[in-house]
Amino acid sequence: MPVVPMFHVNAWGLPFASTWFGTKLVLPGPHFTSEILAELIEREKVTITAGVPTIWIGLLQELEKYPYDISSIRTIWSGGSAAPKGMIRTYEEKYEIAFRQIYGMTETSPAVVINCPKSYQRDLPKEEYYELRSRQGYLFPGLEMKVIGQNGEIKWDGEEMGELCLRGPWIAGSYYNDERTEEAMKDGWLHTGDIVTVDPEGFIKIADRTKDLIKSGGEWISSVDLENALMTHEKVLEASVVAVPHEKWQERPVACVVLKEGEMVNQEELYDLLESQFPKWWMPDDILFVEEIPKTSVGKFLKRALRDQLKSYMVK
Repeated sequence: MPVVPMFHVNAWGLPFASTWFGTKLVLPGPHFTSEILAELIEREKVTITAGVPTIWIGLLQELEKYPYDISSIRTIWSGGSAAPKGMIRTYEEKYEIAFRQIYGMTETSPAVVINCPKSYQRDLPKEEYYELRSRQGYLFPGLEMKVIGQNGEIKWDGEEMGELCLRGPWIAGSYYNDERTEEAMKDGWLHTGDIVTVDPEGFIKIADRTKDLIKSGGEWISSVDLENALMTHEKVLEASVVAVPHEKWQERPVACVVLKEGEMVNQEELYDLLESQFPKWWMPDDILFVEEIPKTSVGKFLKRALRDQLKSYMVK
């Protein structure tokens, strides 16, 4: 059951695979809800499904309201943005469903990175294991990558950030009659626009999109890391962090948080959660509680719209 729009290249992999192997193909339609997805999974006995993380966050919320039977699912494939560690753990431990992250884009045909722990990593302590599972994964064989930071290629230390660049036989070399080719494809490398870290094992973790990365006082702050930390709180449904103008530091992070239905939490609780994980200068200058976060047709957070809503917001 692909829960991705058919105008994205990722949406075609599952229908083709379904045809090749003669399996049932379940299409949820263009106007689905979490309730519709849960009903389809239960009724059609879906075994494999794919979508962006917000889809699976919504499904968990639906399962809290009504105990749909989703035991038929063997694997959830998630991509498009980073998946919260707490959500991955809930699917794997509570529902015994393999939750797999995969990374790619139309220009990469589409998949290039997959999170599949190596044999010796499967026995890591749980916290370390799910920290590993929250990363996008390692590069497919046959491809090359480099990560360019502010001072050239980064160290593979899991800390330093830079833009992911790719090349290989199934990586696009140009756009058709489009001036963006010159900007995105340089010296045979595709510049993805994704800011990542790479650990010593080669596991890639998305820190942000270049356009969403918060540049405060010359330092980079990952909105994705802050969002995923906020969404580990049991009362938080969704969180999106964007940059707002600042008189001194140029940009500062502000968090927009959607709480689960009927739940209450104050800013102090969320700041306590963040302060245990991040340096002081990463702390959002404000946490705003909102009814909903704008999303694209795919279900990703539409940060451009969120920034527009906050464009008159100036942190001092």
